[in-house]
Amino acid sequence: MTKDSILLVLSCLGIVQALFLAVYLFTLKRGERKANIFLAFVILGLTIRVGKSVLNVYLDLDPWQRNLGLSGILLTGPFLWLYGRVLLAERKEILPKNYWHILPFILMAIGCFFIPNDGSVLAYGIYILVFVHLAIYIGLSFRIIYIYGAKVHPQRLSWYRNLSIGVALIWSFYMGHLAGIFSFYIGGAVFFSLLIYIFSFLFLKKHAFRLGKYNTSTLDKNMSGQLIASIRNLFAKEEVFLDHSISLETIAERLQVTPRNLSQAINENEQKNFSDFVNGYRIEKAKKMLSNKEQRKEKIVAIAYDCGFGNVTSFNIAFKAKTQLTPSQYRKKTSAI
Repeated sequence: MTKDSILLVLSCLGIVQALFLAVYLFTLKRGERKANIFLAFVILGLTIRVGKSVLNVYLDLDPWQRNLGLSGILLTGPFLWLYGRVLLAERKEILPKNYWHILPFILMAIGCFFIPNDGSVLAYGIYILVFVHLAIYIGLSFRIIYIYGAKVHPQRLSWYRNLSIGVALIWSFYMGHLAGIFSFYIGGAVFFSLLIYIFSFLFLKKHAFRLGKYNTSTLDKNMSGQLIASIRNLFAKEEVFLDHSISLETIAERLQVTPRNLSQAINENEQKNFSDFVNGYRIEKAKKMLSNKEQRKEKIVAIAYDCGFGNVTSFNIAFKAKTQLTPSQYRKKTSAI
């Protein structure tokens, strides 16, 4: 098998894998459906663009076919941004005006027969604008990471950041080829295939675990949402997290649900286990106490105990994981304000 044949097979396998993942996300019923659909469009947009690259190397495509392939980039950017808004900014409701961001893709897809793709100055300018369009949305995606990164679960942040970096690297490759830095045109498709294999493995592994864990549960999405609301209300109003002996079983008994359903509601809605969920409330309480002028002289160990922690070591570890500061550093920082 020749080098070109190997590259063709690798690229085609990557495209097929990407299409499989996109279809899987479009049809996935569990989890955050809107986020899954937006991610599917990100992958679909990249697949359209990279698929054009593969076909363009081995086939003589018509201008309209090249334009249609290029339009995939106009689909990728807006949905990468919308995916970040749902996943990190937790904008569960996307306003109708936000879907206007997809208009450039629609216009180019419809007008692919009329848009020049003949190597002219105009065609070159359109090509540049399409990739500038993606660059803008990549920038907006990293802005979402910057704004909400410290407020979301690390697993979510890491997933979205890696996805954005992957899209940015694909963008960089095509821009590098356009600038003459890379002469290996099909390399973009090979790199895309590699990313798709990695993302597919990570994504399907994560969802296979979640679906397998709760596939016999009778708790549907609406019931899960109602239960997490009850849990949050109990924690906020009665501060049950201050009890050192708190457990999944005791809270489940208070809310008259099974421990399994309680755990599922927290996992699905907060992406945390019960211990991390409880510690989140304890740390927020500790932050208020550490920044309170009237409690500046109170010992850290006393605050740890008052907030529900059994010992100062576990308090320090949990606090630093949440704030990137030790309790003493946090107190010093807030006292200077």
